[in-house]
Amino acid sequence: PSVRNRYHVTGMTCAGCALRIETALSKLEGVTSASVNVMTEEAAVEYARDAVTEEKVVAAIEALGFGASPKTDALDSKADAQAAETLRKAARRVWLAWGLTAPLMALMLVHMSGMVHLRHFEIIELVLALPVLLISGAETYRKAWVGTRHGNPNMDTLIALGTLSALATGPMRLADMPVSSFAAVAPMIMAFHLTGRYIEARAKGRASRALRQLLELGAKTARVEEDGEERDVPIESLRVGDVFVVRPGEKIPADGEVIGGFSAVDESMATGEPLPAERGPGDAVIGATLNTTGRLRIRATRVGKDTFLAQVVRIVQEAQASKPPIQDFADRITTVFVPLVLLLAGATFLAWVLAPDLMQSLGAWALPYLPWTPASDASPVTLGIFAAVAVLVISCPCAMGLATPTAVMAGTGAAAARGILIRDGAAIEAMRNLGTICFDKTGTLTHGKPALREVLPAEGMDEETVLSLAAAVEAYSEHPIAHAIREEAARRGYTPAEVEDFHAVPGKGARALVDGVTVLVGKAGFLEENGVDLAPVAHARERIQQSAETVIFVARGGKAVGALAVADTLKPDSARAVRALHRMGLRCAMITGDHAGTAQAVAEQVGIKHVIADVLPAEKARAIEAFREDSAGTVGMVGDGINDAAALAAADVGIALGTGTDIAIESADVTLVKGDLMILVTALLLARATYRKIVQNLAWAFGYNLLAMPLAVLGLLHPVVAEICMAASSINVVVNAMRLRKYDPEKAANSLLEKD
Repeated sequence: PSVRNRYHVTGMTCAGCALRIETALSKLEGVTSASVNVMTEEAAVEYARDAVTEEKVVAAIEALGFGASPKTDALDSKADAQAAETLRKAARRVWLAWGLTAPLMALMLVHMSGMVHLRHFEIIELVLALPVLLISGAETYRKAWVGTRHGNPNMDTLIALGTLSALATGPMRLADMPVSSFAAVAPMIMAFHLTGRYIEARAKGRASRALRQLLELGAKTARVEEDGEERDVPIESLRVGDVFVVRPGEKIPADGEVIGGFSAVDESMATGEPLPAERGPGDAVIGATLNTTGRLRIRATRVGKDTFLAQVVRIVQEAQASKPPIQDFADRITTVFVPLVLLLAGATFLAWVLAPDLMQSLGAWALPYLPWTPASDASPVTLGIFAAVAVLVISCPCAMGLATPTAVMAGTGAAAARGILIRDGAAIEAMRNLGTICFDKTGTLTHGKPALREVLPAEGMDEETVLSLAAAVEAYSEHPIAHAIREEAARRGYTPAEVEDFHAVPGKGARALVDGVTVLVGKAGFLEENGVDLAPVAHARERIQQSAETVIFVARGGKAVGALAVADTLKPDSARAVRALHRMGLRCAMITGDHAGTAQAVAEQVGIKHVIADVLPAEKARAIEAFREDSAGTVGMVGDGINDAAALAAADVGIALGTGTDIAIESADVTLVKGDLMILVTALLLARATYRKIVQNLAWAFGYNLLAMPLAVLGLLHPVVAEICMAASSINVVVNAMRLRKYDPEKAANSLLEKD
């Protein structure tokens, strides 16, 4: 048996670090998959329980120079506390860095202006620069050393080399070497670098805020019934089977089943549905939802890690730690990027030292427009250091590493807030590429339970008589159709008579004495077997052939008195959802085990043209394969039952309705907590928006480096400006991803439906 655990990883600075950890973990015997996310600082590792231990995983990560610790509890707040402490330390480093760098910048401007000549300015530079580098920048240098020592040069390595190279020009100048001093540039680079990292850390916190708020939704205590008394106990003490009481205005402490009372429960945190849901005896309730009106007695069915809330958090956390396939390309580049930058910086320095005239001529076109180039009489060594430091700091691959995980984090968080649970980043990319989406019928497009559609009385009879007779006989039946008949009679206010001598005939119908007269309710064949002439309700028999309805006949005293049309009704938004999907360019199909006539009738009502009916569960999976061969894109499957599990697993994207069975949900890549299919449209629009952000971020990150690096090589980019640009690039990627929080997929869906 395999187990999937999560680990908190410290010390990562770029996607290259994450990929190296993934590679090392994947080489461990018994590990089946490993995914590491630099944004969430997490590793999700799946391995054989009898071959790998947590200690072995931690040791493999630590051997690379990173820190690691297990995160086995989805509701553990330890990582949040560590993140908060990390943010506080980052803030202190930034304040110290700018506290010394700001006056140094002022002094440098005064000195360079010539208005005031500062004696021994190089010494002043070093005195103010060293605390910035050695105290504020200590963590940067530590990570650079650890990474390099373990064969893992990273972005901190580039910053460390850039700042130390700039700092070294100060002592060189004091030693009368033919080099201009850039010592003041070193603390500026470090200050901007630390500021950028602090802003990134703040943005990471905002990206995961929705998840933390979700964690805080749960009740802290439960009012448990024991020996006829009620007492408050900590939520951790609640056990499956305990009976607890929830008053109006209180949160439900755990998942359970109502055994007493009626109330309206606000389930918006779980389903996104704004209107409270009516709940009474026999109904399931979700932990952390809000009881609004009545007093409820509830028996706990799931507590602690097994509750709906805990599962949501776990799914979202695993999704945020995952990566879509598009990230693999960026990771491969990032892995070799730092070594290439080191080689490029060295080559740049040598080129300026050995061929300064050639290098100057290549960039001469831009010199009149730049205020920050070295003095025209600067030595080749000065020019080489100037350009090489700029190359080192401009090329940090932060933006490339953050491009995808920030978007995935924001997208999955926004989806979870709407009751859409996306299991991994690959599902986002697959949803974006969907060409065909297949639906199960019963419970997906329809409610999955019969409802009385129409009463068809024989000539001379009325609807009340026919329905009352049927409801009286069906009062003792547990069949879903019987329940639909009783429910409609109650809704109309009819009071069925008492019956005697009830007898059910499985698969056919039922008979009973009503006011001393035999009443038959059932299929046409059942009544005909009992000598009933159905000619008075011939119009109802014809209806069977023309619709997806089931017709139940009613006879009294051997004569047909009417019929009832019963059907599984469409969900209110099924047709709207299919129409919106068509306008998104998707081909919609239905795959169902129901007979062709019923399937075709439902398909026509919702606007689906491609129908495969009368198929077994295994054949549903083969139908998915057939659509995949015929589709321009990937194939998705939407279902809710056990019979959909194989098809959900076979599809490129399996989408389960949260109202369905656990096995269907476990087989799916995406779970829609609500049964409303318009939320499917919302999910697909969110996936497309998230993928757009990923592409935009990667385009920005790569484009920025492709543009900036040649300028740095040609000496046209001041090292401080290079560092500002590098930090701005990373911040831009994070902020762009965070814009997903303002994206309104519901509005976009409505716009689709408003098109002509």
